[in-house]
Amino acid sequence: MTQTLSKAASPAGQPAGMTQALHGERGAKAEQWLIALFVVVPFLAIFAAVPVAWGWGLGWHDVVIGAVFYAVSGHGITVGFHRYFTHGAFKAKRALRLAMAIAGSLAIEGPVLRWVADHRRHHQFSDQEGDPHSPWRYGDNTKALMKGLWHAHIGWFFDSEQTNQRRFVPDLLADRSIVRISKAFPWLGAVSMFAPPAIGYVWGGFHWQAAATAFFWASLVRVGLLHHVTWSINSICHTMGNKPFSARDKSGNVWWLAIPSMGESWHNLHHADPTAARHGVLKGQLDSSGRVIWAFEKLHLASDVRWPSPERVQSKLATA
Repeated sequence: MTQTLSKAASPAGQPAGMTQALHGERGAKAEQWLIALFVVVPFLAIFAAVPVAWGWGLGWHDVVIGAVFYAVSGHGITVGFHRYFTHGAFKAKRALRLAMAIAGSLAIEGPVLRWVADHRRHHQFSDQEGDPHSPWRYGDNTKALMKGLWHAHIGWFFDSEQTNQRRFVPDLLADRSIVRISKAFPWLGAVSMFAPPAIGYVWGGFHWQAAATAFFWASLVRVGLLHHVTWSINSICHTMGNKPFSARDKSGNVWWLAIPSMGESWHNLHHADPTAARHGVLKGQLDSSGRVIWAFEKLHLASDVRWPSPERVQSKLATA
């Protein structure tokens, strides 16, 4: 394994045909710098959060605004970008389809076309050569795994060689509205960052201090936390966790990430049955994303939901 995945780490180690098929054009430098800005600044804000919380500036307005934006943008990723756009776990009304594309963009994890293309490619080559963010990329010894964990968690995000969208998301490229939303990613990112302080300013009685604290907690800390919870699915959930289901990769279930990841950390079942609308299928496995899809179905906004039946779950068990 060490030798095989080590070759996969270098574009020079891949056949020219595969490299061309997997990768598209180099990402625009402006977009790369924009993503870097939105990653690094919130990450630093997380480190500053604890000492700041003991003294100046954390109020219940900030908590409410941050929680709402975390839930909306987070479920935009888990329900929209992931379970709907990537895997087609359900069908959605046109208005819901567009709303999910916008909500997921507010997480500032990249444009919808790029996010979905990367994730479809990840599933096609999970923990093998071609996977854009496998922690096993450099091998399985301690040094290689430490390097791989960093790559899987955040390093891969700065790869200028983007996944070939014409190969992996031709269905989304055919939808002009989705293409427009994807191109509007920088503007939606700005909305995600500056709407919280605007709300805080008005809610706090038009005081600039209320805007400043809302910007810190509900924008910077919220985005940073959501980023690292999401990327933990790539890194942590592919190196640890229990594996009750049969999957062809190293995906595992990590229970302590279930609530902040909105059910995404039940990752072993997801890789065993990628199109399932619910990932937490065993007793006690909380999956808020599955409940959101359930609500959409009850409101007749979603249909043809691929709920995993007890028989299907049983068939996926590693001991089955």
